[in-house]
Amino acid sequence: MVYQIAKYFKFLLRATNQHGVHSPFVYDLVTQCFYDKTKHHAYEILAKHREALLNDTSTISVTDFGAGSRIFKSNQRKVSAIAKHAGISRKRQQLLFRLSYYFQPDNILELGTSLGMATMAMAAGSPNATITSIEGCAATSEKAKAHLAGFSFKNIEIVHSSFSDFFLRKELETLDMVYIDGNHSKQATLENFEALLPYVNNKTVLIFDDIYWSQEMTEAWQEIIRHPEVTVSIDTFLWGLVFFRSEQRKEHFSIRM
Repeated sequence: MVYQIAKYFKFLLRATNQHGVHSPFVYDLVTQCFYDKTKHHAYEILAKHREALLNDTSTISVTDFGAGSRIFKSNQRKVSAIAKHAGISRKRQQLLFRLSYYFQPDNILELGTSLGMATMAMAAGSPNATITSIEGCAATSEKAKAHLAGFSFKNIEIVHSSFSDFFLRKELETLDMVYIDGNHSKQATLENFEALLPYVNNKTVLIFDDIYWSQEMTEAWQEIIRHPEVTVSIDTFLWGLVFFRSEQRKEHFSIRM
């Protein structure tokens, strides 16, 4: 926590809003998506899904992968507690919806389903997209499926698998949006990034969660944005976004949310 606080103050010193952005692509993204204040109807659907999870007092046995949990001391966890303390926040969920709505990707991959709140956001933003979400914990993936089944989205496939096994056995199409919220370790983050590179295209966006989770995660983020195939990178502190737009020169932005 001390590490994150120190990094946040440094982030504030260098971050800007739309007025400090000279790239038309990033300016439009910031003004039309990041700072979009529209009360989208989908927010009501996301809220109902969240409420159902917060009211689910059943207990599941969670298998943790990677960095583990800073909140839970036991693997026996109430679904409501996972949704409250470990699930994507309302603000970030709505931003993820807006990103999906703004870019309208055809193929979406999520690494780390958890209870499906982020999955739901991307599905609501792009109802015509194909969404594949990977979850390593069997109990968690089954609970996510059960709650998502109560809504009308037919474009979501949840796969119980480790990320590495999934990449080994699954033949992927080109990916337009990837949300990475799973193993919060440097090695796993870099391995996932390398595994994704063969499937990116000119409009792909990769969204990395918790880039200041630890010094290791920040180091992984720094390596990723230095990669020669990455042209545009955006640091929002909680998330890091990278793009592969060949028509743009390499540029990095820190944006206040």
